[in-house]
Amino acid sequence: MTSEQSSDLNSQLNPQLNPQVSSRLTTHEPVMLNEIAQCFTTVPPGVVVDATFGLGGHSKAILKANPSIQILGLDQDADAIANAERMIADDASLRDRLTVRRVRFDCFDSLNAVLEELSIKEISGALFDLGVSSPQLDFAERGFSYRNDGPLDMRMDQRSELSAADVVNNYQESELAGIITQNADERFARRIARAIVAARPISTTTHLAEVIVAAIPAPARRTGGHPAKRTFQAIRIEVNKELEILARTLQIAIDATKVGGRVAVLTYHSGENRIVKQVFRSSEKDADEPKIGSPFIHESQLGTRRVRRVRMAQYPSEQEQTQNRRAKSARLRVIEKALAEARG
Repeated sequence: MTSEQSSDLNSQLNPQLNPQVSSRLTTHEPVMLNEIAQCFTTVPPGVVVDATFGLGGHSKAILKANPSIQILGLDQDADAIANAERMIADDASLRDRLTVRRVRFDCFDSLNAVLEELSIKEISGALFDLGVSSPQLDFAERGFSYRNDGPLDMRMDQRSELSAADVVNNYQESELAGIITQNADERFARRIARAIVAARPISTTTHLAEVIVAAIPAPARRTGGHPAKRTFQAIRIEVNKELEILARTLQIAIDATKVGGRVAVLTYHSGENRIVKQVFRSSEKDADEPKIGSPFIHESQLGTRRVRRVRMAQYPSEQEQTQNRRAKSARLRVIEKALAEARG
């Protein structure tokens, strides 16, 4: 996009830049900030999609590291979009380089619609930081934290109907056990599900945490962090349907990325990690036909589009893991778009 086009897009997408963004937003330590910025220093000029914009820490670092790119920031959280609008209003240098849109990153139709609306045929790369953001964890009223008392909410998009209270109080015991196992690899899932059903109604995060802790055998409570961490994670993933369309959206991002562009993904638990590994591994191979329908795959490109792995499950440094507890479970995977040799 040209500078003029970018300005027009910001006028379309941010018609009311609100300088009085929620004062509740706190400082945030983006995970593996330097590593992420470095990933995008060599990508070709164009647009990089930050599919999980949050407070914009990664995006600002990427823009600083590579002056030839622009950022299209996506987020489903109203606070994140309000903060982005404030950033654009307060910093004139961002007005031609940052565009934001409130959509779910993991919705195939939304990602396609945004790219098509902005007439973006190819992107220079994409970033997916799949972790929950600091404001969502830090503010008790959002209902994500097992440490602070708040309502059972956990909705990343406050417009969504399903909340943690619905899952905790309405799901059958077998359903609860299933999502706790699938989304968190919790070995005591059945015991926890049984205890939750017995304790209903549950209306607050601390009440839920107490029920979970009591359901776990005492020796197991003393290892592996807070005993409620995995179950809260599992319920959050269910509420926000985080894994349902992840593979399809990653493939769309890869297909839309131009040669030399990169797709980087930060994962925080085994369910996300498995999906990303599978998609990246599949994308490395030549394909005679597209595995997933995409407007970015053209007949002339079939059998020639490939990627190469740049990062394979890179971990944060020991120093970062010590300084930022949210970085401990992070894994960074990066692929770069390439062309295979033409077939004879």
